[in-house]
Amino acid sequence: MLPAASSHLHAPIRRLHPVSLATLALLLGSAAVAAFAPSTAGAQDLGTHPSESTPIQDAPAEPPAASADAVPIAFEADVVEYAQNNEQVTATGNVVLRKEGQSVRADSVTWNRQTGKIEATGNVRMVDENGNQLFTDKVELTDELKSGMMDNLLLVLREGGRLAAKDGKRLANGDVILDHAAYTGCAVENGDGCPKEPTWKVVAKTVIYSDQQQRVRFNDARLEVFGAVKVPLFGLTVSTNGDAVSGLLIPDIQSSASNGISIAQPFYWKIDKNRDLTGTLNVYTEAAPMGEIQYRALTSKGAYQITGYATSSKRIPIYGDTTDAQGNNAFRGYIFANGTFQLDEKWSVTTSIRRATDRTFLRRYDISSDDRLRSMIDVERIDEDSYLSIAGYATQTMQSTRDQGQLPIALPAVDYRHLFKDPLLGGKIETQLNALALTRTDGQDTQRAFASAQWSKREVTDMGQVITVTGLLRGDVYHSDENLETETTSYRGDPGWQTRAIALAAVDVEWPLVGEFAGGTQVLTPRVQVVAAPHVRNFSIPDEDSRAVELETSNLFALNRFPGYDRIEDGTRVTYGLDWRFERPRWRVTAQIGQSRYLAGSDTIALDGTGLSGKVSDIVGRTEVRYRDFVHVIHRFRLDKDSFAIRRNEFDAVLGNNRTYLEMGYTKLNRNIYSASDTSSDTTTTDDTEAEDLRDREEVRAAGRIAFASHYSLFGSAVINLTDSTEDPTSGSDGFQPLRTRLGAAYEDDCLQISLTWKRNYVTNGDAKSGDSFLIRFRLKNIGMH
Repeated sequence: MLPAASSHLHAPIRRLHPVSLATLALLLGSAAVAAFAPSTAGAQDLGTHPSESTPIQDAPAEPPAASADAVPIAFEADVVEYAQNNEQVTATGNVVLRKEGQSVRADSVTWNRQTGKIEATGNVRMVDENGNQLFTDKVELTDELKSGMMDNLLLVLREGGRLAAKDGKRLANGDVILDHAAYTGCAVENGDGCPKEPTWKVVAKTVIYSDQQQRVRFNDARLEVFGAVKVPLFGLTVSTNGDAVSGLLIPDIQSSASNGISIAQPFYWKIDKNRDLTGTLNVYTEAAPMGEIQYRALTSKGAYQITGYATSSKRIPIYGDTTDAQGNNAFRGYIFANGTFQLDEKWSVTTSIRRATDRTFLRRYDISSDDRLRSMIDVERIDEDSYLSIAGYATQTMQSTRDQGQLPIALPAVDYRHLFKDPLLGGKIETQLNALALTRTDGQDTQRAFASAQWSKREVTDMGQVITVTGLLRGDVYHSDENLETETTSYRGDPGWQTRAIALAAVDVEWPLVGEFAGGTQVLTPRVQVVAAPHVRNFSIPDEDSRAVELETSNLFALNRFPGYDRIEDGTRVTYGLDWRFERPRWRVTAQIGQSRYLAGSDTIALDGTGLSGKVSDIVGRTEVRYRDFVHVIHRFRLDKDSFAIRRNEFDAVLGNNRTYLEMGYTKLNRNIYSASDTSSDTTTTDDTEAEDLRDREEVRAAGRIAFASHYSLFGSAVINLTDSTEDPTSGSDGFQPLRTRLGAAYEDDCLQISLTWKRNYVTNGDAKSGDSFLIRFRLKNIGMH
């Protein structure tokens, strides 16, 4: 028996079939008419069409042809029904609609062809092209899968925020207005999947969601924290696509001995997708306001940023004429700009500018504790076998004891290297050209240029010894004037033009011995190196870059243990040592120890206290222990070659994980040196001037964090100078001098950060006063911060 005319036509499941809603209605209507034909089955497959030769009576009008820009909606459902009497299409059972990165899932979707109304009901889940999800009980849709009227809805943003509302509606311009809405960036479930109250939420009478601008704007809103604290909010806007949003950011509150209580209120301006600007007004109770601005940009070649501070306050000089203890009002500020640009595959430019108006500005306003500011530019070219650097740099001191005129400006600083393969003996050849010009406004000027070629070859014997043979030739040209302006005599060199030729040969032998030990693998490597060089004119050459020398395991087997190029070790020496490495699951232990001995030539190049003076060097060693990522301990030492007294004892340890950890460090430098050696013109005398960077020092440092109760933590750090007058009479320390201390408490979860930090400054330096400072920080996540 044929079905009655008023019955629905049921179609079987057809998955992801790209068809427009109008076409869907046409197909279903055609199938309904065809159902009255004698040859018609009880259901019509959506993938089949009526025979073109069969006339169709009372079929819906054929929809207009789709334009080139029209994109059909792909759909899938368990059951699709078409009611001919009211021209309504109903899809039920796991209904999915997809179009251009958007999707709608619902228990049921109906489309009334007479009214054009499309309605999805039951567990509706909509996903837009940006990954934002909308959950609701019922929603009206357009043929672009945009929402209309909604009831009891939840919007889950891609960046983690959630927006719930009682009801909502879409305006003609595409905006959605939500009434009685609440927004949070917090999780609303605990680790077990049970509901929980969010740490904070924004409650608003009206919320406007702009799909085109991808912004959520709140009207008549307030912030609720922990369900108790309620703060009015004005002009709050949240991004739904992860981009930053222009507007006011959360302020910082701080107090200090120099400026009193301060509030820093930033305003963020999103200029473009690749440019932004943040302006901050800092207001103080005991100082004039200070303005701060930061501009950032990302270009097709690289990125750069410019940060500036400006204010007017009393400046107390700490160098030169320091008789004015009250200071005078003056403009004060600081600029910091840096950037990196990749011009093409080989050429790049890196630049940085750091300048302050005076030496105490950064510390007074707690911007930086650096004791020097360096500005530089470096143009580099790198390819497979060569490297070129053309650079320049200048340094501004923040120390009260340094003469700015003694600090050099390096321009230019050129370094070029090229690597060749040796076609005759094998190995490799590296050539180098280097030039440097140092200019001081109130001190010695030095210019240097040299060319070098180094050949090296590495072989492994049948017995496993690793043998490396090296040869070096270098020629130097120096020029200097105003040499007497340099206080340390051994650094001056002879004025005028000086030349120097350097030749060096070295043989290095390592023999790794591998075996099992304590359930793991150990490698014991004896190592011997012989380096020979004829006498080199060292002390007639100015020393600009080789001053900070000290023997340690990192430079024990270097061809030249001096840093830089101005000092070269000559004579013949042998260096010997042992490396040991042990590894087993979760454990790794390494240790090195070694010493060097001069066989012939000069032994007076290095100053006392460096570990390199005399025929025999001090003994240096290093031990490192790692257990997973939980324990990391490093110990470095240097023993006196004669008395075995500990000249350097340095210990660093890190225990714990990312949440709870303890960092400890201890350093004691007992160099036993009182004056530098004056070796002008390659002779050895005594100079009353103390050498730079060779003073005795003892220091302990610690930092740690204890996390508890899931989201709370206590943290702190301290650096204490333990040097006394017997170790360094110039230090002014009594054996226990705290330098920096910090304590704090913090709360942090998935959407909120709150911290209170106390810091103590123990030294008054001009208008940067000693005393306590406090900092309160409050941060909300997923609320448009940049």
